[in-house]
Amino acid sequence: MMYRTLISSLAFAATIMATAPSTAGPDCHAIGEQVAAEHGGKLARAVPAERDGQKVCVVVVLEAGQQGERPRRTEIIVPAE
Repeated sequence: MMYRTLISSLAFAATIMATAPSTAGPDCHAIGEQVAAEHGGKLARAVPAERDGQKVCVVVVLEAGQQGERPRRTEIIVPAE
C-alpha cells in the first residue's frame, strides 16, 4: 500500500512540474493575451520557442469568422521580451 502511495505522489509531482510554467522562460501567456487583444481575437495557445537562436513566443489567435463562418486561426511569432 505504501508503494502505491509513493508512486502516486511521484506521478502527481511529475505532472505538476511538467505543466507548471517555467520561471526562467518568457511569459508567453501574457504576451499571447496582449497579441490576441490587439487582433480582436481569442488566445488559443501561446508557447515559448527558439527561432534562429532567439527566444520567441508562438501565439495562436482565433479570430471570429464572418457571417457565421468558423473562426480563423492565425499563428503569430513574437519576440519574447
